[in-house]
Amino acid sequence: MGVSHARGACHAIIVGMTDRFDLDHFFTIPRLSALRLSPDGARLLVTVQRPSPDGKKMHSSIWEVDPAGQRRSRRLTRSSPGESGGVFLRDGSILFTSARPDPDRKPDDGDDEEITGLWLLPAGGGEARMVVAPHGGVDDVRTARDIDVVCFAASVHPRTSSLKEDSDREKERKKSGASGQLFETYPIRFWDHYLGPRERHLYVADAPDAVEGRIEQPVDLTPDAARALDETEFDLTPDGSTIVTGWVHQNDLVHPSQDIVAIDRATGERRDLASGPEWHQSPRCSPDGRWVVCTRDTVATPEEPLDMTLWLIDLATGAGRDLTPELDLWPHGPEWSADSRSVFFLADRLGHSAVLRVDIDGGDVTALAAEGAHSDLCPAPDGRRVFAVRSTLTSPPLVVELATDATERAGRVIPSPLPADDELRISASVEQITTRTDDGTEIRSWLVTPADASADSPAPLLLWVHGGPLGSWTGWHWRWNPHLLADRGYAVLLPDPALSTGYGLDMIRRGWGKWGEVPYSDLMAVVDNVITRPDIDDERTAAMGGSFGGYMANWIAGHTDRFKAIVTHASLWELRGFHGTTDWGSTWEAEFGDPYTDASRYEAASPHASVGDIRTPLLVIHGEKDHRVPISEALRLWTDLSRHGAEASFLYFPDENHWIQKPPNSRIWYETVIAFLDHHVLGKEWQRPSLL
Repeated sequence: MGVSHARGACHAIIVGMTDRFDLDHFFTIPRLSALRLSPDGARLLVTVQRPSPDGKKMHSSIWEVDPAGQRRSRRLTRSSPGESGGVFLRDGSILFTSARPDPDRKPDDGDDEEITGLWLLPAGGGEARMVVAPHGGVDDVRTARDIDVVCFAASVHPRTSSLKEDSDREKERKKSGASGQLFETYPIRFWDHYLGPRERHLYVADAPDAVEGRIEQPVDLTPDAARALDETEFDLTPDGSTIVTGWVHQNDLVHPSQDIVAIDRATGERRDLASGPEWHQSPRCSPDGRWVVCTRDTVATPEEPLDMTLWLIDLATGAGRDLTPELDLWPHGPEWSADSRSVFFLADRLGHSAVLRVDIDGGDVTALAAEGAHSDLCPAPDGRRVFAVRSTLTSPPLVVELATDATERAGRVIPSPLPADDELRISASVEQITTRTDDGTEIRSWLVTPADASADSPAPLLLWVHGGPLGSWTGWHWRWNPHLLADRGYAVLLPDPALSTGYGLDMIRRGWGKWGEVPYSDLMAVVDNVITRPDIDDERTAAMGGSFGGYMANWIAGHTDRFKAIVTHASLWELRGFHGTTDWGSTWEAEFGDPYTDASRYEAASPHASVGDIRTPLLVIHGEKDHRVPISEALRLWTDLSRHGAEASFLYFPDENHWIQKPPNSRIWYETVIAFLDHHVLGKEWQRPSLL
């Protein structure tokens, strides 16, 4: 795949503990993300999530971790709404976002609505204070490396000339009781929210004074943005003179494009750096100010899937080139080395999310960490280290230090906000297995097996199909954690069939536009292989999946009776109708074609056509606020199952989206899934969760 290897082969991981890995223990484990390194490399920030004191939602706070691993981690922020998005200013002060109330706000400043403002925590400690609070909230912030300049993203009403005018418009709208929105562009929603009535703009300002300063009148660099900045990323050049951002064009609904543009801070002038039909994202400016690196996705068609690469841009001229032309993996999350000579990045690779480096001159690609699932790369200014968040199937996210010369095989774990006496109560074994299909393709899977599974006491098998479909099983999972099922005696199979990432473009091609064909046969081949093991009970099996995995669960239900039960979460059911209700349905035409002229690909791949053949009990799960796979899919599925007399249950969450995130709902999710499986797979009495 064009990578020199710095790590060994995959192997079984066996961790032995005595206590159970149950839901109570699961919710005590801190969730680490959003790692940020100070400019001098001496401090690390990490966002930590835990259930709130009342247990009803996830609560986030910002902690400081010692890169040297000598000092204990310490919590920097604490409030009921929580905090996130910490970044450093040059003097060591920290900017973060929070919806905590501003103690300096005058009583007549307006209503009591929670607003996500930008807060500053001085380098020397003390109380944080709000520095700017647009009524539409701050959703992201970046700082310049060599000058005290701040850029942040906030949403404002169209045709408002200032944050004050936007606030007045919102108060007037709220006072009137009006809730209607007029849309004139497509799409109109994304994942779990509607795109409006506000528009996302980028604002720039001098950094506030660390003692008392506020950002009083930030400059709107993008007054004409409309929907061009929705869900985009941005960065600043080290001297703060230029803001580089994604810029979405929606003229072609089937093939929307995202350019990379440079905006002059002084004049607001905007120029293209990378444009065309491709999709460019995640721009990062080099420390020397000469370059911009981003990811670039090619245009897909029903005959050929998209491909991804790193794209290097000369900031002065806009000239660009492919930085990883020989890499048969999909790079993402690029970050520059301190000397601007290399780019570190992530890529799914053989069941892991690896850390790689590419030299911008020679184009050589080296794997620094081949095992584990990494994120949040933070290259150190000394050029010898990269910090990251890493998880595995047996370990939740931890902060690690990797050597840039790839001499340390595993990397060093940095003490983080995990309690000193915390123990992961994992007793299951985890191993990576391979299955060769009829066409000669090698399919990799993870198998999580209970510690007491043996030939004398074989474990029932659960097939879990990942979502995406362009994804893979690579590390720790909060929403679908196999150890909670292994604790109940199940072996959990996590395969990467056709369409999975990390195995080259040919693996994508095998299933492109043929969801119910090759991916299905790959999954069945893996199951056929695993059930030959003496520690697996081939008579007690079940299947489950979410999103694309839910699609596959529905497809499996209509094409085989081999499983005792099937769980289908946030699943696609009728693809032609799905095209018109999902948040950006027109983009599916790149894979399945134009349904208005030829719907044959949608119809051939649609699970609903086999509803009359379903004999397996189904548990249908869906959230009302899911716009990627709308609730209409679950309603249609439930109606069709009911009409055809299929045995089924429907677990519905009115306040959740594509993912079930609130701790009480997550607990109900797991308890219901386990009770459903226990009943149909193990023959136990149906135990309805107490809160349902």
